[in-house]
Amino acid sequence: MGEAASAKTTGSSVRLGLKENWRQFALLVLINSFVGGMVGIERTVVPLIGSEEFHLASTTLIVSFIVSFGVIKAFANLISGQLADTWGRKRVLVLGWLVGLPVPFMIIWAPRWEWVIAANALLGINQGLAWSMTVIMKIDLVGPKSRGLAVGLNEFAGYLAVGVTAFLTGYLASQYGLRPVPIYLGIGYAVLGALLSILLVRDTRDHVRLEVSGHPQQSAPLSFREVFALTSFRNRNLFAASQAGLVNNLNDGMSWGIFPLFFASFGLGVERIGILKAIYPATWGILQIATGPLSDRWGRKGLIVAGMWMQAAGLFLTAATARFEWWIVGSLLLGLGTAMVYPSLIAAVSDASHPTWRARSLSVYRFWRDLGYAIGALSAGLIADSFGLSWAITSIAALTFFSGAVVAIAMRETVKDSGAPTSLENSA
Repeated sequence: MGEAASAKTTGSSVRLGLKENWRQFALLVLINSFVGGMVGIERTVVPLIGSEEFHLASTTLIVSFIVSFGVIKAFANLISGQLADTWGRKRVLVLGWLVGLPVPFMIIWAPRWEWVIAANALLGINQGLAWSMTVIMKIDLVGPKSRGLAVGLNEFAGYLAVGVTAFLTGYLASQYGLRPVPIYLGIGYAVLGALLSILLVRDTRDHVRLEVSGHPQQSAPLSFREVFALTSFRNRNLFAASQAGLVNNLNDGMSWGIFPLFFASFGLGVERIGILKAIYPATWGILQIATGPLSDRWGRKGLIVAGMWMQAAGLFLTAATARFEWWIVGSLLLGLGTAMVYPSLIAAVSDASHPTWRARSLSVYRFWRDLGYAIGALSAGLIADSFGLSWAITSIAALTFFSGAVVAIAMRETVKDSGAPTSLENSA
């Protein structure tokens, strides 16, 4: 982080490192907090809007808004890396915010549930483009030695904002109703995020060119199809990371849609549901300040495996108990486990990718990861409708434990003892 490389590019000095780029880095941290806040406005109130305002009896139908969000976000992630390399990071970031601007208004004015589903499709594009760019741009700025720290700070900002906003919307909903007051927060996030991105953000492709200049050259450029195959199944580390990312967000998608309904079934009020829904992402967000840089020191694999198993423990505890106090503990375990996993997975993918195709590899990883939202919400909804909410949570907990075992078997450590990432781009 303290060491910098420099080069002249288009007449100006470009340097790698957090210290050397702290202003742009801090700006991107702030912007990603607004990106996270856009998701936070939905974590507590939107499932309850479906059940209480639109009187939807089917759990599968209630969680359909998460399915639309997850599928669209996954495909937005998939194209974001290619767009970032061809259009530039800033343009894709701005596009993501422009698509997100109508979302809070559509939720406020929705006369039918289909409006909420459509709003979440737009939110998926917003998240897929804007969040992807904040991650990629931070990794571009800091260079290879501080990837875990960069990702940890990025995800800290985003998911702390998710947690804080989930709490605030729960409180506002208890005072003023589910709509429109809690959703006003989203209008502020969207406007501020768009303005800062347009006016102050600078592109980071010159930083990539600088990093490439000091990196071993590839024998031939890789096509997107080749990058997709490498990230999905051909490279054992990238495969292990992609399946773990998918299952991580599968259980997050389940918790997003099922937890408010599960807690409400025990008579819990919306304000206390908001507290529980805030603890998980807030813990996840705050602890990534530590777990991100720890993955640079300790390595990625151990944190990923332990984090997946800790998530499973939190889900099992939540399903097996019926008291608010135990649900708090379950939410804390779920947040701690996710904090261990999230930045480590992104850093592991970055380690195993050449700088010339890193953005595309990250976009493929994020495609599989965020497809988990849709799979988790849909499968949990179907299980809940057939067997009950507790069974839905327990089933996802078992799958999360199994995913951690896959990482333990398949992944090779991507960080040497010195802390420098190991190149794994050609490993099978």
